[in-house]
Amino acid sequence: MSDLLFTSSQIEEINRAGMAAYPNECCGAILGRDEGEKRLVDHLRPLANSFETEERYHRFRLDPLELVRVEKEAGEQGLLVLGFYHSHPDAPARPSEYDRQHAWPFYSYVIVAIEKGAAKAMTSWLLDEQTEQFHSQPILQAEAHASHGRA
Repeated sequence: MSDLLFTSSQIEEINRAGMAAYPNECCGAILGRDEGEKRLVDHLRPLANSFETEERYHRFRLDPLELVRVEKEAGEQGLLVLGFYHSHPDAPARPSEYDRQHAWPFYSYVIVAIEKGAAKAMTSWLLDEQTEQFHSQPILQAEAHASHGRA
């Protein structure tokens, strides 16, 4: 299992997105590179939560056309979409059953818990293709890492 490596400013960016969207869920894409046992995050791409307005407090959905554009952007920069982040307003930073049912293998799923408008715990998860269950993925923080293809 690979570690997910963020800079402190990227972690703060996810926290801010979650707090700004509160009491609804935020979402976005994580772009970067797989390098051995580490996934290096180059940048984050906020995405619109396209779920029905009255359900956004506990669900998010990515717009398929927006996702295709992000995949294309990443490829043009020599990067991969490594995964996605979203917030859990007033709920733990662990995947819900809905999250599991809509997840795909390969991708890292980062969840930030937003409690009463404040960012709390942040976790990352990988879906095991055989068991169709999530496994925790370590999040590492570095002040900076060599970037490639930054926007």
